[in-house]
Amino acid sequence: MDRKSNTGAAAEAAFSPAAGMGRLFRWLSEKNKRYGAEWWIMIAGILIIALIVFAAVCPTVFTKFDPLDQNAGTQLGAPNAEHLFGTDNLSRDIFSRMMYGSRTILGVAIAAALVSSLIGIPLGLLSGFIGGWFDKTLSLVMDSLYSFPGLILAISFAAMLGPGVINITVAVAVIYIPTYFRLVRGQTLTIKEELYVEAARAIGAKRSMILFKYIFPNVIATVVVVFSLNIADAIMTEAALSYIGLGLPGSIPDWGMDLSMGKKFLPSGVWWMITFPGVMIMILALGFTMLGEGLAEILNPKLLEK
Repeated sequence: MDRKSNTGAAAEAAFSPAAGMGRLFRWLSEKNKRYGAEWWIMIAGILIIALIVFAAVCPTVFTKFDPLDQNAGTQLGAPNAEHLFGTDNLSRDIFSRMMYGSRTILGVAIAAALVSSLIGIPLGLLSGFIGGWFDKTLSLVMDSLYSFPGLILAISFAAMLGPGVINITVAVAVIYIPTYFRLVRGQTLTIKEELYVEAARAIGAKRSMILFKYIFPNVIATVVVVFSLNIADAIMTEAALSYIGLGLPGSIPDWGMDLSMGKKFLPSGVWWMITFPGVMIMILALGFTMLGEGLAEILNPKLLEK
């Protein structure tokens, strides 16, 4: 009995909250010594993103109002204890629209980055690895797309496809495909000439094995950084499309749309309709930018050698 109780007490002490916090602080201290400020930049970005993702998944934790409820309060009501961000011209609660609108902007931005990466990365790998006319043709097409300003290209596709979540996701995704293609192709051209790739060829490794076992793993670290930064840029692009009326229908809460509506009432002194959507867009884009910048430094091989 004594041995069992001693073992139980030791296990409880090993998994106690104090022991867990101690391990966490030691781990953070080790990362701080190894990476320095870049580590905390990444952590700050993760915390910002996590908070907004939580608001998107569980908006009812933060607000009791429906974002489409036109009887939530008085018309153009200033921020107060009940309506933290005030109400808009349709008497809707702006704070609830920010919480539910985070679903829209996060969904479109992340989906657009995923679609563009799933198309751009394989094309870049194949183009750089195969070479020849296939590489020249794809490079010409991608360079043609890349030569257009991103927002102008997104506006063109959004105007052609019309409003809707899927359509705006496609419009935003198209402008980032050349980014992944050019990045992955350039690295593939370099890596395929490395000695370990030549050695794999010499021992008779299949082309598919060389591509996915030796080249792709050395490309993915940079792609992760670009993916995070592209989400930040996609957030701004989606908001811009909604701001000019090429985004989503009015039945879907969206920060860019609220920003566009708010500008009409700014001369009348109604500052809260435009301020809070703008701040939320800036904070979310900043979170992904900080994550990307932190990852860029942490995944830098030269930094890891220090």
